[in-house]
Amino acid sequence: MSQNKQHMKRLICILSTLGVCLGLAAQPPMRRAQQTQKEQGSAPELSVRAQTQYPGQVAMPDELIWKREIYRTLDLKQEQNSALYFPVEPIGTRMNLFTYVFKLLAEGKIKAYEYRLDGTEVLTPENQLRFQDLLDRFHIYYEEVVNRRDTVLRVDNSDIPSAEVWSYFIKEDWYFDQRSSTLRAQVTAICPVLHRAGDFSMDVVKSPMFWLNYADLIPYLSQMPVMTSDLNNTAHLTMNDYFVSQLYKGDIYKTTNRLNRTLNQYCTTDSALVKEQKRIEDQLRDFDENLWESTREAKRLAAQAKADSLAALADTVGVDKTAGPTTRTKTTTVVRNSKKKGSAQKEAKAQAPAKAAEKREKEKTAPKQKAASGPKVSVRRERR
Repeated sequence: MSQNKQHMKRLICILSTLGVCLGLAAQPPMRRAQQTQKEQGSAPELSVRAQTQYPGQVAMPDELIWKREIYRTLDLKQEQNSALYFPVEPIGTRMNLFTYVFKLLAEGKIKAYEYRLDGTEVLTPENQLRFQDLLDRFHIYYEEVVNRRDTVLRVDNSDIPSAEVWSYFIKEDWYFDQRSSTLRAQVTAICPVLHRAGDFSMDVVKSPMFWLNYADLIPYLSQMPVMTSDLNNTAHLTMNDYFVSQLYKGDIYKTTNRLNRTLNQYCTTDSALVKEQKRIEDQLRDFDENLWESTREAKRLAAQAKADSLAALADTVGVDKTAGPTTRTKTTTVVRNSKKKGSAQKEAKAQAPAKAAEKREKEKTAPKQKAASGPKVSVRRERR
């Protein structure tokens, strides 16, 4: 009985194996290739939606104890930012940031949001901007191509105003990451600015176009190579690496505040504006440097070493240590002595003519005195 059971088990195993083999043979070639790929362990390429779950920069935690929002303007005429401008028109697969973003908007892969008068970004569906409205607002020429299903807006590469986008507004979020106890900064929004002369004037007018959520751009910018040097024309970095590494250079024009004011609204002069920008940069740097006790201890040791070197220098010039670091008794004495010496020189100079006359009188009377004081002849010699 037990032998029959064993034979039955073997027969079932053989039949199941034959069924699997027959099933594989009956499958289409594409399905067999996919199954073979899974068995070999090679993962398929992630979709754009899946790539958003693995961004190129560290995600900001939901709970923060410190955060500061900084708005900067990037001038593409500066060398550090020129990577965002070149090439003006697409060269094969190479294109600049605005052309790439514009094509993504035309294909409906990303969304654009209205630029409000206060300059604050509101990345909500109610504030979303239609692509056709964007084209009409900035007078960008396009053609309507009617397909079987819908109407497609087509814009030629020469009509994309990438040559007139000479600056960008970006928003940075500086925050303290409690998980790693470090200060981090990441770009959260970006806005291209159009520099265009008016119809009846040659003055260039700056027109912010729209806000973009940087999180929507990450899957695409991670695949966009960028050239960051004139000496090395190899595009070894991506556009996302460029922003994550903060290779750009931007001037602060606003910080999030309770009055929602820009720096120009309370800095009346250019010097005051530069001073305020430097003050904000120093605040961010000081916050980062004062996070760790070791940094503060290093600063204290450096200050102590500087004080010791000043004390050693004071010993060489004769400063009294007991009188304190700012009291220099012997140095003061030397100064007083030098004053006395100077007054004595003045007195000697004033008495010089009288002394010279006295010397001349002495020289006249000197021969007579010398003769009078000569040796006397002895008495014996005088008698002879």
